Amino acid sequence: MITPEQANKLAEYDSVVSVFESKISKLHTTHSWDFLRLNPVYDENHVALDFTSNVIVGVIDSGVWPESESFNDYGLGPVPEKFKGECVTGDNFTLANCNKKIIGARFYPKGFEAEFGPLEDFNKIFFRSARDNDGHGTHIASTIAGRSVANVSLFGMAKGIARGGAPSARLAIYKTCWFGFCSDADILSAVDDAIHDGVDILSLSLGTEPPQPIYFEDAISVGAFHAFQNGILVSASAGNSVLPRTACNVAPWILTVAASTVDREFSSNIHLGNSKILKGYSLNPIKMEHFHGLIYGSAAAASGVPATNASFCKNNTLDPTLINGKIVICTIESFSDNRREKAITVRQGGGVGMILIDHNAKEIGFQFVIPSTLIGQDSVEKLQAYIKADRNPIAKIYPTTTVVGTKPAPEAAAFSSMGPNVVTPDIIKARPGVNILAAWSPVATEATVEHRSVDYNIISGTSMSCPHISAVAAIIKSYHPTWTPAAIMSAIMTTAIVLDNTNHLIGRDPNGTQTTPFDYGSGHVNPLASLNPGLVYDFSSQDVLDFLCSNGASPSQLKNITGELTQCQKTPTPSYNFNYPSIGVSNLNGSLSIYRTVTFYGQEPAVYVASVENPFGVNVTVTPVALKFWKTGEKLTFRVDFNPFVNSNGNFVFGALTWKNGKQRVRSPIGVNVVSL
Repeated sequence: MITPEQANKLAEYDSVVSVFESKISKLHTTHSWDFLRLNPVYDENHVALDFTSNVIVGVIDSGVWPESESFNDYGLGPVPEKFKGECVTGDNFTLANCNKKIIGARFYPKGFEAEFGPLEDFNKIFFRSARDNDGHGTHIASTIAGRSVANVSLFGMAKGIARGGAPSARLAIYKTCWFGFCSDADILSAVDDAIHDGVDILSLSLGTEPPQPIYFEDAISVGAFHAFQNGILVSASAGNSVLPRTACNVAPWILTVAASTVDREFSSNIHLGNSKILKGYSLNPIKMEHFHGLIYGSAAAASGVPATNASFCKNNTLDPTLINGKIVICTIESFSDNRREKAITVRQGGGVGMILIDHNAKEIGFQFVIPSTLIGQDSVEKLQAYIKADRNPIAKIYPTTTVVGTKPAPEAAAFSSMGPNVVTPDIIKARPGVNILAAWSPVATEATVEHRSVDYNIISGTSMSCPHISAVAAIIKSYHPTWTPAAIMSAIMTTAIVLDNTNHLIGRDPNGTQTTPFDYGSGHVNPLASLNPGLVYDFSSQDVLDFLCSNGASPSQLKNITGELTQCQKTPTPSYNFNYPSIGVSNLNGSLSIYRTVTFYGQEPAVYVASVENPFGVNVTVTPVALKFWKTGEKLTFRVDFNPFVNSNGNFVFGALTWKNGKQRVRSPIGVNVVSL
């Protein structure tokens, strides 16, 4: 803990690598693997994943609940010899809590306590150890590498087999987050240890509040670069900030993950007094036995409270005498509203149920303390018409039913942060994360119905998307142990799909509104295809430094990233020629040629032919139009020429380049901002 003046003085010493402020990051709060076509039992449409894996995934989060059946080590071989980590003991966490599944566990409270004071001062349940009191870290770890556990559900919802994407992978746990907050100092310490310990993949479902800091002063970007240098892929969530230009963890050496839906809904419908059924959504296991009167929150304002304020159903805004025994209809003030607290307010006033008008988040499964459900525009209009026509409107809220096979899916999640990349806009980033059932900490009761202890829970967020991608990366690493982080990243990105299960372009939840790569990145992950992508776009640490130099990085800034004094070349490679699996030009001034190099991975010679989707107002040509490869590991370079004929007026326009060989499709999104012709 030092002053800014002391920090500046300290930075002048040659022996000091870098000095930047430690900020606070936040956590980005089953059937999904079936939807992604990953199944532990092989059939003609699924890939077998029951092989033994020595891939080690490091999870930087809120810890783990090691007793969960998802972390049993039945049938796993010995701990890989390459692992140099430790099982650090602490509160309610002994050496026996590690096994052949959880092979390492560490915890980091120092940065958090320096910022906020002792953990004991919070008057909340916590463990000064790697044990998870939050539930988030347990959920993430089991989504990545949980073993198959039969007959799992949340109060009967989403019942089935819970499993991780890479059930044979090993887990190393790094607890840096306390009560939902994570100190940069602790995160960087954990990354340092994970590199030393020998993990293969690092998964971070956390990040800063927007806007994204510059890479040289961002702990996750700095730590991830060192991991990248050591052959470790870092997968990190993009955030849940809804709006354009809010994506975080966007450094090109990080695989950034946004959120999308799967083909499953949790319906909690409303039975009106006129016998009509309205579509509603929530995680509601509570059965409402009888019909109850309906009342708008705005019509039940407490004394002195404006009707508009009461409509949001926040604390101390409702009159208990008016809502007692009734179902209260509430509205959303902003996307960040605490929806659970609205139901608590209704219950405190004697209300027996809540209907929440929430057009944007209606398909996100929230849990409430009383029967409650979220409705969108179609149901709102029918509800309003009924209340207007009936002098004594009544309704009943049904418990949740699980519906599988819904269409369209996937969709970009309404809450998911969006591009463009505000730090280096030439980089277009790489998504399921809505209503995911996975293991939970039984002491983390705040997020569950009536604060009941559960062993498995359903939550949503880019936090939930990130472990899906981390698991896919672990599977690829198992199949291709010598591949670099960039090659694995390329395989995931270039094989992603951009069409939903109705064969239309992926839309944005909740209404299927039009999307661009700033919503869905490279697309929705296709794990099976990513195991055999055909071509990969590889890049090295030096390529990253050249990219940073082309964006104006100074030697001192590069030192913050690398740890040593680094000079840029006199003529750095233009950032648009960085060998990334997407193609972005943030300022296209007239015609431009860019270059990419692909590496071939195949069993026999192959020819790939280029197919281009032109961005509006831009002609794109590829030279050569065909690439012929003779042996695996062969590299070929091609040129992409952009010839704009319409100014895009400060907006990006999008297209794609796809290499095809009759079996495989290697797709790169294209985004250009035409500033002059």
